[in-house]
Amino acid sequence: MSGKVQRERGRIKAAGRELAYERLRPEEATGGLPIVFLHEGLGSISLWRDFPQALCRRAGREGIVYDRWGHGGSEPLDRPRSFRYLHDEARIFLPAVLDALGVERAVAFGHSDGGTIALLFAAHCQKRAAAIVTEAAHVFVEDVTLEGIRAAVRAYETTDFRRRLARHHGEKTDAVFRAWHETWLSPAFRDWNIEAELPLITCPALILQGEDDEYGTPAQVDAIVRGVRGPVESTLLPGCTHVPHQQARDVVLELAAGFIARRIGQTMSGIDRAADSL
Repeated sequence: MSGKVQRERGRIKAAGRELAYERLRPEEATGGLPIVFLHEGLGSISLWRDFPQALCRRAGREGIVYDRWGHGGSEPLDRPRSFRYLHDEARIFLPAVLDALGVERAVAFGHSDGGTIALLFAAHCQKRAAAIVTEAAHVFVEDVTLEGIRAAVRAYETTDFRRRLARHHGEKTDAVFRAWHETWLSPAFRDWNIEAELPLITCPALILQGEDDEYGTPAQVDAIVRGVRGPVESTLLPGCTHVPHQQARDVVLELAAGFIARRIGQTMSGIDRAADSL
């Protein structure tokens, strides 16, 4: 599909925090459940660039993009981050965002930390997750993950990385970066693992990762595919590192839009048949 996408911007109260959001409405949208976009560990609405608009246009669906607590235009963090922050985002904040915007069910598209949040949302909020698409999601901590984060810390201290990140987070930049790297590099976080929760996922799932992801190996994809109980598809994208939706944009758009069209149609048909039998 082509055409313009109307962008409604605002702030909502969710789980007691004020969060910035955008609602995307393609002029050629054909209805159906919206796509909610869950950004990476250092991400924001603006760091997605125009990918959400492009996918919503391609899928013919509305979209929701928001800055998590402490990121972008949302309320700053006022306390140390819990090691269960990904669970909190999936079980508390994301449902509250959907409630505030009047959305009962959605397709979750998550990148990196956002991919992990999508997995946990599907596991623990089964009635609200219609399907998920993950890019570079983590379900356990690998040595390559920690080395990638240490390299990011060195870049933050010695290059213009901090200045570039500040375009998206402003005065919150240091707090966002510190919360991310201090959590993942903490010795107490080394044993973090959500594999035991994956069998709770019964909705359709598309699992994407770059073949050369500097923050994770294909073992992450293998664990997710092995662990979930619902229909699952996976693709390792050649020539990509950690951000496939930028590095292989057209391929990711095609894969995600095709998956949503196939799987949501099948899922909704099954729900309709079940309702007719009552």
